[in-house]
Amino acid sequence: MNTSRNSLIESWDRRRFVTGIGLGASAFLVPGAFAEALQRTPRQVEGPFYPDKMPLDTDNDLLVIGDATTPAIGEVTHLSGTVSNVKGELVRNALVEIWQVGANGVYMHTKDNRKGRDKNFQSYGRFLTDSKGRFYFRTVKPVPYPGRTPHIHVAVGLKGKRMLTSQCYIKGDVRNDKDGIYRRLGAVGQKLTTIDFSPLKGSSAGEFAAHWDIVIGTTPES
Repeated sequence: MNTSRNSLIESWDRRRFVTGIGLGASAFLVPGAFAEALQRTPRQVEGPFYPDKMPLDTDNDLLVIGDATTPAIGEVTHLSGTVSNVKGELVRNALVEIWQVGANGVYMHTKDNRKGRDKNFQSYGRFLTDSKGRFYFRTVKPVPYPGRTPHIHVAVGLKGKRMLTSQCYIKGDVRNDKDGIYRRLGAVGQKLTTIDFSPLKGSSAGEFAAHWDIVIGTTPES
């Protein structure tokens, strides 16, 4: 394990959120600060590849599994954001889960038989939001695979109940408009789920930062 990664893990503690990387101004809002009700993040299909067998490691750092010394391949991305409800209240202790293909476009799933799965990519991670509703993941920039534009799946749970299943997309990716799931979102839904993947300021390794504020309803999904 290299020194730079050691310092990252020490800073993030693999469970805690650090302000300062990829945070938007909304991450610092206090509960009840919104003047109007928020638009709920649109629900989208879970898809067939939610992990049917969890990896040995399920933390928020998807680039390294356990104590492995070989990181996943791909463009390192710091995905952060907040979870709020439609009343504008930031939600603490919400379980945020993400899952996605690795850099070669293959899921960690027993039914995804395509070749090239990166065995060093965790593919799935989870994080409990902090007292200000914030979450953070270190992952890879999503890539396309046959039939789909680049995307990251997300699920948000609260008190053991699934509150939201959705996906986020890369702003400006020309493949978005050819994706049937993306098109069905419509203009408003696309705006709520399409986010910037911007070069991380000060990074010499070509890393990206992406910020997504998620809004859940007040009742569980049926």
